[in-house]
Amino acid sequence: MPSSPRRSDCPVACTLDLLGDKWTLLVVRDLVLGKRRFDEFLNSPEGIASNILASRLKMLTERGYLTREQDPNDRRQALYALTEQGESLRKLVSLVAQWGEDHFPDTTRDPAQVIVRKRKK
Repeated sequence: MPSSPRRSDCPVACTLDLLGDKWTLLVVRDLVLGKRRFDEFLNSPEGIASNILASRLKMLTERGYLTREQDPNDRRQALYALTEQGESLRKLVSLVAQWGEDHFPDTTRDPAQVIVRKRKK
């Protein structure tokens, strides 16, 4: 699994080097929520550009967080899925979503897309 050189041994810096741009964690969020096809990611409300999406999917695949397989129903499409290593990001996405709900009261998640149950207050 290729990786970028580290700028430091700090685990926060290493995590941000992987996920710290404004798009990568949103792509992971969409994978956690069940999106698998390129066009499904493009339809997310944040409006990621196709070249940025392609770059993020490629990087996550090269680093071992995603698999990319040909869609058996449409040979022109690829299907993306979290690997076992990628599944480890599910908890992080959930924690970020919960933090956002706690600190940005006007935000909501579609109840059909709740990643984990909301904490009881």
